[in-house]
Amino acid sequence: MSEFSSIRVQGTPTVTHLDLDLLESYAFPDGSGFPASYRDFVRGLGWGRLFGLWLVYPPVLDGHADGWQARSRILTERLREAYRDGRAEEFDWMIEPDGDWSLIDSLRVFAISENGDVLVWDTAARDEHGEFPVYCSQGMNSLRLLGRSLDAAVTVLRAETAELFGENEFDFEPLGAQRLS
Repeated sequence: MSEFSSIRVQGTPTVTHLDLDLLESYAFPDGSGFPASYRDFVRGLGWGRLFGLWLVYPPVLDGHADGWQARSRILTERLREAYRDGRAEEFDWMIEPDGDWSLIDSLRVFAISENGDVLVWDTAARDEHGEFPVYCSQGMNSLRLLGRSLDAAVTVLRAETAELFGENEFDFEPLGAQRLS
């Protein structure tokens, strides 16, 4: 977890409900798996709230909620629908400041904030290190590039959070695993 070693965790990471096999075996349409920065984040931090705001969805074992398998799929469908509608209405502001309409079908949500903003990967733009660029979409109405990987995006999010709310004692609050009813 070297990229995330500076993240201050409040308590013990919640990892027992994670599906580590899926973390290693999942394949995107390009045939490659999750970016190394995401795998490091999930293995080291598990499930919780980053900077008091962001929920990064990890793969979870069957019977658990708040996982990559369902939440990412559902949020990605909503995002793509919103952007397709926006494109049809010629709402070009929806892709500003750093996006393009051609990205819409390759975007994949992997995190959401408490206020409804999402972090998305452009899964068609994997770099030579296997990383996807990370964008923030505020209210699913903008595309702002945060960095070329999750660890780069976390650096930006940390600075923005500190600027808005001041420095906190902890960066990551582990959350309890929730079972599906």
